[in-house]
Amino acid sequence: MFRRTFWFTTGVAAGVWATTKVNRKLKQLTPESLAAQAADKALAAGHRLKDRAVDFAFDVRAGMLQRETELGEALGLDAPVDQLPAPRRHPAIENRNSPKYVENSTHSYNRNEDH
Repeated sequence: MFRRTFWFTTGVAAGVWATTKVNRKLKQLTPESLAAQAADKALAAGHRLKDRAVDFAFDVRAGMLQRETELGEALGLDAPVDQLPAPRRHPAIENRNSPKYVENSTHSYNRNEDH
């Protein structure tokens, strides 16, 4: 009699455990539950992406500040007034319309002049 009671109780417990597991799985597979899980995963992915974007922006800003410092030192922008670089004597692009422009050669390079 004791043996039968033990196995009956064990069977009932296993049935209750299996039924509970199956019901939990079925609840997880309802459309509402699947939508909630997808929304949670999307929010988590959005937070991770935002964190990476912020880190990237900080890295870009740090690199930009470093490069600005290098360029400032190279151009003498941060130097005291007494140590500024000498002004350039010749412009990078000649302005032929300027009254200061003097043509050094005797030839005109206008191709249409001879025709």
